[in-house]
Amino acid sequence: MFKAGLHRSARLDYAPMTIRLGLLGCGEHSEIGHAVPLARYAAAHSSAISLLATCDLRRERAEAFCKKYGFARAYHDLKEMLANEQLDACIAVVPVEHIAEIGIRLLQANIPCVVEKPLGTTTDEVKRLRDMARVTNTINMVSVNRRFMPLLNRGIEWANNTGALRYVRATMSRHARTEPDFLRSTAIHAFDTMRFIAGDVSTADIRTLNTKPPYWHAIDLQFEGGARGRIDVLPTAGLLEETYELVGEGFRSVVTGPFGPQRALCCYRENRLALEEIPGSDMPEDVISGFYGEVTELVEALSRKQRPKPSIDQVFPSVELCFGMADRALTLNSIG
Repeated sequence: MFKAGLHRSARLDYAPMTIRLGLLGCGEHSEIGHAVPLARYAAAHSSAISLLATCDLRRERAEAFCKKYGFARAYHDLKEMLANEQLDACIAVVPVEHIAEIGIRLLQANIPCVVEKPLGTTTDEVKRLRDMARVTNTINMVSVNRRFMPLLNRGIEWANNTGALRYVRATMSRHARTEPDFLRSTAIHAFDTMRFIAGDVSTADIRTLNTKPPYWHAIDLQFEGGARGRIDVLPTAGLLEETYELVGEGFRSVVTGPFGPQRALCCYRENRLALEEIPGSDMPEDVISGFYGEVTELVEALSRKQRPKPSIDQVFPSVELCFGMADRALTLNSIG
């Protein structure tokens, strides 16, 4: 199923060690965001990575991952997997209410780990996870795939080479997403991507754009570097699309992805289209969405005996900002 040559794979300019990986959680997101790119990377770099084990409370799902993606062994108990396998890293894909708990467990066991955003359900819970990462000094990484989208990174590079950023805007449109925690659990992507683009945020404010749930929100940002920004969170806008706009004097870079009817990078300068990139039909979905780049960062950093990025500490400000805005919106909506 997975063959090298479907995209431009990373060139290894060093002698890699074989990284032994375990995957905890075998649900839909784990499959799309982790199992697929792991298997693709293993097909392209067979000596660099070993898919040792999967683990899920439903053992049959773990066994299905073994058959489909090439993991060697299946478990239904994390303790058993950690005892039996000599893992160089464990990727934990668990429900939000268990992210911090499992992350702390792996950190305390000194097992390098990848954990999902938003790192927990409350700011205090996330702080406990961050503090444990600091105390143990265990290698860790947060799965934030937008940071690894090729189109976004080329758009940032083009904008930075063109001029100084004055304004950055993220629009997160979804269809029929009525869950009350959308701002915390999903919009965290936009908060983190905006920090990735423009740096840390000095001040922020949030406005609710409608009078009854599901609420739409606009978040205004002032970045420490001087640029301003805005995040529009529109969970019931009738379209699954995400865009990031980077604007400066005389130029504009627009990235549509990882979702949208037409993913693309369009860069404009002095009222003309200066650069346009549209992924070809042969570009794998996990490459477009940044999941493959995330796997590449993990494996190659560990092979070099370096720490992969971003870490829990590096993503924590995104979560703190997102949760703070969500709490403020909840207060304002209850008053209104």
